[in-house]
Amino acid sequence: MQQAHDELEQRVEERTAQLAAANKELEAFSYSVSHDLRTPLRGIDGFSLALLEDYAERLDDQGKEHLQRIRAATQRMGMLIDDLLNLSRMTRAEIRKESFDISTIAHSVVESLQEAHAKRRIEFWIEDGLEANADPRLLRVVLENLLGNACKFTSKRTSARVEFGKMHRNGSTAYFVRDNGAGFDPAYADRLFGAFQRLHGATEFPGTGVGLATVQRIIHRHGGQIWAEGEVEKGAAFYFTL
Repeated sequence: MQQAHDELEQRVEERTAQLAAANKELEAFSYSVSHDLRTPLRGIDGFSLALLEDYAERLDDQGKEHLQRIRAATQRMGMLIDDLLNLSRMTRAEIRKESFDISTIAHSVVESLQEAHAKRRIEFWIEDGLEANADPRLLRVVLENLLGNACKFTSKRTSARVEFGKMHRNGSTAYFVRDNGAGFDPAYADRLFGAFQRLHGATEFPGTGVGLATVQRIIHRHGGQIWAEGEVEKGAAFYFTL
């Protein structure tokens, strides 16, 4: 019996060491790829800008438009690299759970969003006094993505409303972020959380399609679930448990 226990303990230690080594290699690979991709992108963007600035008089409108499209594409690729690195970090990040007021974090995120969207009319409603037991740093990332998306997808509303609160569902507590924005076809709800899966065009609503995948990774690492409900042009609601 003792021998079996020792053998199992040894296998667990070996497996843990293998996972740690794999994570370290993945992190090194991610940063290497990031650097190797960023360098040529910066060059493309920089030379395109130089052409626009230094040779503007020699370029016709179509030439200028082509260069602007090149710049937009390289900048979007830079955003994709950033989002992929963030997704990778969320997968590997150590979770340090503690009890905290999640409403306070929501208010902090909303303050930043109000500054970023100062010219818009957005009504925010945050339920106060909500407690959570999780990693507050990672939960802030969740709220930044969900509340940020709510602001983004209500951009075509003259009077937007974004809510954060709590409800009870099937005997457990679920937090939610709800808006009255563009919504989505419920038939495609499962696609929302896949990396690069977008239900709206990038020209209609900007973004890389990685944010919700990051949110799902964080929630799953906390042992929770996340799901979405919505209708086209009738808003959306995202629910998550911990």
